[in-house]
Amino acid sequence: MGNKDPKDGEASLATSPPKDQTSTASQRVAQVNDHLTPTSSQQDQKQQPNTTRRRRKPKTDNDLPADWSDIRSQLTTLRSLAATPDTTRTGYIRQKQAGKLWVRERVDQLFDTGSVREIGSATGSVDWKQLDALREEPKAFTPSNNVQGFGKLRGREVLFTADDFSLRAGHADGALWAKTTYLEKLAVALKLPIVKLVDGSSGGGSVSTIRTEGYSYVPPFHGMDAIMKQLNGGIPNIGAVLGPAIGLGAARVVSCHFSVMAGDVGSLFNAGPKVVAGATFEEDLSFGDLGGPGVHCANGTIDNLAENEQGAFEQLRSVLGYLPNCGTRVPPVLEVQDPVDRICEDLRSIIPRRRERMYDSRRLISNVVDEGSFFEIGPLWGKTAIVGLARLGGKPIGIIANNAEVLSGALDASGSQKILRHLKFCDVFNLPIVQFVDVPGYAIGTVAEKQATMRWGVELTKTYFTTTVPIFSVIVRKAYGVAGSLMLDARDPHMRVGWPSGEWGSLPLDGGIDVGHAAELRKIEKEQGLEARKARYKELDEEYRRLMNPVRTANHFSIEEIIDPAYTRALVERWTRHMYENDLPERVTLRLCGKLQPTYA
Repeated sequence: MGNKDPKDGEASLATSPPKDQTSTASQRVAQVNDHLTPTSSQQDQKQQPNTTRRRRKPKTDNDLPADWSDIRSQLTTLRSLAATPDTTRTGYIRQKQAGKLWVRERVDQLFDTGSVREIGSATGSVDWKQLDALREEPKAFTPSNNVQGFGKLRGREVLFTADDFSLRAGHADGALWAKTTYLEKLAVALKLPIVKLVDGSSGGGSVSTIRTEGYSYVPPFHGMDAIMKQLNGGIPNIGAVLGPAIGLGAARVVSCHFSVMAGDVGSLFNAGPKVVAGATFEEDLSFGDLGGPGVHCANGTIDNLAENEQGAFEQLRSVLGYLPNCGTRVPPVLEVQDPVDRICEDLRSIIPRRRERMYDSRRLISNVVDEGSFFEIGPLWGKTAIVGLARLGGKPIGIIANNAEVLSGALDASGSQKILRHLKFCDVFNLPIVQFVDVPGYAIGTVAEKQATMRWGVELTKTYFTTTVPIFSVIVRKAYGVAGSLMLDARDPHMRVGWPSGEWGSLPLDGGIDVGHAAELRKIEKEQGLEARKARYKELDEEYRRLMNPVRTANHFSIEEIIDPAYTRALVERWTRHMYENDLPERVTLRLCGKLQPTYA
């Protein structure tokens, strides 16, 4: 029984591992336990504080605020500094002593409350204070001497640029060039009106720039290409002179479609009194003497005069209300309370039966257009002509009229220039024109000849025949000679009517009878005496006046229609409405596809 089967021993050896393998596995398990469960000595060692001083890690981007509040704080600080005037600065003190608003006061007063969004608000020179390796904060800030951006005028979005004369008088070293050039281009790209508040050189030069840059540059004209696109594209470009506009600043505002000068603080000149004194020896000139409103609002350099800055702001708002955002749009139409069929009985007697007597052309215009809508442009220059903007049935139109109270309405050089500019103005802005014609001809005499009246008369003729905006003419009295024909014959077919007071021909009777019957009258005077000559002259005058009855002209269809003046408003309003419903949409389409390209400049 004690003997074991040999096979049992083999089976036991096959199922039990060798002793050396078992010990090896046990050691590995112990090593793992040592790693996972530290010994008491190791725990004591970890509990002892580390007295070794650690080296500070350098700050990285991960140490800066995740919400970029540091950068936002810098911008907030800069904008706050820019919006707060430094009342101790000499330039600011002089600005106030001159009676002028500070640039940001102007912006606040001109635009709708809360509508301004500035562009380039952080542009300027900053004195930085370093806080550590990566952080810094503004310690002092001198902003660019130009504020610009978006704003709204009576709810309508525009772009604006405003000079800060208190900083370097608006010179180029105030970082104006880049900002103003950008805005000119932006107006073209966005097709938005641009408003310019000019006070200084608007980025013009300063001798000190040579010292700053270390060299003198060949003078450029930044942004003029964009300005030309605005002018010809019918993108309103309007400006106000709110201080001394010098050099480039003067050029920028004069190149606008419409400009106005604040009479109490505005002036404009190519160079200031000190430069003039050195060049022409004209000394002790004030800004007003050199280029104040008495100079430039009277010669057409600046269109309109305002009493003060607030008056200039109101004119900017008003003129923009008549204009589209660009030439590929129809002008904005408003709701009006004035009835379109209102009968104007005053117009039946506004033209005197005595031909030598004058009348108020502005009163005539105001009777026809929507009540209170007439906005005159250039009243202080070119006084033989009256031009402006108005509405008929709420629709904007251009107005042209001869001024019977100055030279009887005869076209002189400046009057021709004034109408010429207004024709181009209305052409680029798609404004139909209503003109009230009373023109005895061109101005005559030595003064007229010296002023190049015929030269400018021909230029006006070219403009009438090259512009394409619709024109409706009302002949209220005289239409004589070349001047009459150029005003009335530039559109085919004619859109015109006459009043019962109308008279027309190649020459007015005064002077015309003397020329046409010179030989006969001389002979009578020589043979029968002066009294006989006067009697014959009276006979001829009465005969011609009878033959010049406007009804006779209508009999031969040389005038299309003679109307009752009281119904003029209803007639021209109907024509205007037709233009807005039919002609202007087609005109805008032609401009969009490039087949019609009016030019202002």
